Amino acid sequence: MPLGAAWPRNPIIYEVNTWAWLREVGLRAGGKRVALGAVPDAEWDALAGWKPDAVWLMGVWERSPEGRRIALANEELVRSFHEALPDLRPDDDIVGSPYCIRGYAVDARLGGPAGLAKARAQLAQRGIRLVLDLVPNHVAPDHPWTREAPEYFVRGGEDEAARSPEAFLRVGGAVLARGRDPYFPPWPDVVQLDAFSPGYRNALTSTLSEIAGQCDAVRADMAMLLVNRVFARTWGARVGPAPATELWKEVLAEVRRRSPGFRFLAEAYWEMEWELQQLGFDFCYDKRLYDRMVEGSGEGVMQHLRAGLDYQERLVRFIENHDEPRAAAALGPRSRAAAVAVATLPGARLFHEGQFEGRKVRLPVFLARRPEEPVAPALPGFYRKLLAEAAHPVYREGAFATCELHGWEDNRSYRNLAAWCWKLGDERRLVVVNLGPARSQALVRVPWPEVAGRSWRLEDALDGTAFDRAGADLAGPGLFVDLEAGAWHLVTLR
Repeated sequence: MPLGAAWPRNPIIYEVNTWAWLREVGLRAGGKRVALGAVPDAEWDALAGWKPDAVWLMGVWERSPEGRRIALANEELVRSFHEALPDLRPDDDIVGSPYCIRGYAVDARLGGPAGLAKARAQLAQRGIRLVLDLVPNHVAPDHPWTREAPEYFVRGGEDEAARSPEAFLRVGGAVLARGRDPYFPPWPDVVQLDAFSPGYRNALTSTLSEIAGQCDAVRADMAMLLVNRVFARTWGARVGPAPATELWKEVLAEVRRRSPGFRFLAEAYWEMEWELQQLGFDFCYDKRLYDRMVEGSGEGVMQHLRAGLDYQERLVRFIENHDEPRAAAALGPRSRAAAVAVATLPGARLFHEGQFEGRKVRLPVFLARRPEEPVAPALPGFYRKLLAEAAHPVYREGAFATCELHGWEDNRSYRNLAAWCWKLGDERRLVVVNLGPARSQALVRVPWPEVAGRSWRLEDALDGTAFDRAGADLAGPGLFVDLEAGAWHLVTLR
C-alpha cells in the first residue's frame, strides 16, 4: 500500500534494527516468536508515536549461512559479539550480517515477502513510508549470481586464490575477489560486484526495480564505492576502462522512470555527497556534520551550514546509526544539544532505535538480540517533545537561514556555538546549540531586520520557559547568549 508520490520536505526517518526489534516485540507479547506480519497494532502505534515520516527496517533481506560461517571463524568479530552481548548464545543470537545478502527476498524467519507487505500496509495506515536496504557493492559467496553469472564480479586467477586467500575466493568454477573499499583490507564474508559490467548494471536495475515494488525508498550501502573514478582506483586494470556513463546515473534514472516517487538515500563518505546528489540520489549521509559535532566544533558546523540550500536539503543528518557509536557514548552530555541540531536542520533527519532511551552499546549487525540497558531518565520525554517540534510546518515549509555569531576580544568561546533560524509567516524559530566542551557566550544576530522596533517574547519550544527581548537587540548587535557545554536554546519568537 504505497503512499502518495510526494514526500514531505525535510523528512524524519527512524531506523529500526528489524531482527532485534522483533525479538523484543515477541518478549512483550508473552515470549513468543513474532514475524513482521504478526506485529501487534500497539507496536506499530508506538513507532508512529515518534512522528517519523519513514521507518527504515534495517536488515530484512535473506542473510547468508556461508557468510555466518565465515564470521564465526573470525576471532576479532566473535570477540566484538561477546563484548556487546556478554551472555551471547551463538546458535540463537548470531544470525549473520544484513550486508552479506544471499538474496533480495525477505528472510523467511522474519515473515517473508507476505510479512513485509503487511508491515508496509501497517505503516502506510499511519502515514509512514518504508525504507529498505540495497547493498550494491557486494553479495554473499552463496548468492545465486556467483554461480549463474560470474561475469558480474571482479575476477581473479587460481594463483591469486592460492597466494592471497584473504583477498580472493574460489566459488564454483571461478575465482572472485572479496569485497573491499580502497582504504581497508578485504571484507572476508562477501564477494565484489563489478560496477563496470554491463550485465551487472542490468541486474542491479532489475533488482532495484523489484525492491521499489516493496517499499518507498532504499538506503544504498557504501554508494560512493561504485562511482566510476572510485571503482577504477580501487580495482585498476583488473576491471578495465570505465564505461562512458556512471552506474548510478544509469540505474537510478531507469528505476525512477519505472517507479515515480521512489526515493534513493546514499551512505556516503569522503566528501562525495554533492557528487552523488548530481548522480541522482535524493539524500546523502552528512558525515561531515556528524564529525564536526563529535569534535565539538561549533565554528566548523557553521561553516558547513553556509553551503547552498540545494545541497543542504539533500543531506541525511544524524548523531548515530547502526555503523556509528551510540550518541550517548560518543557525545555524552552533548548528545541532547546535537539531537536538537539534527532535528531542526534542513534535510532528512535520521534517528536510530535505542537513541531515544540513551542506549550506549552499539550492537554488531550480526546479532539478533540486544543487551539490557537502563533507560536514561527523562530522555524519552525529551525526544518526544523534540520530534513533535521537528514535525512543525515551520521546519517543513519555512525559510532556513544561519545566524551571525560574534564574541569579544577577550572571549572567543562563541566558536563553540552554532545558530540558525526558521520563518514561516508569523512563525519564527531560533536555535542555538553549544557543541563545545565549555560554557560559552556570544551575541546572536537574526537575519530579520523587520523585528527591530518591537518587543519579542522568546519561549522555549520544549519546556515553555520564556523571556522578553527587544527586537533592536535581535536584529542589531545580537541576542546575548550564555550556554553551558551541551546546552541549547530552541525558542519561538512571538
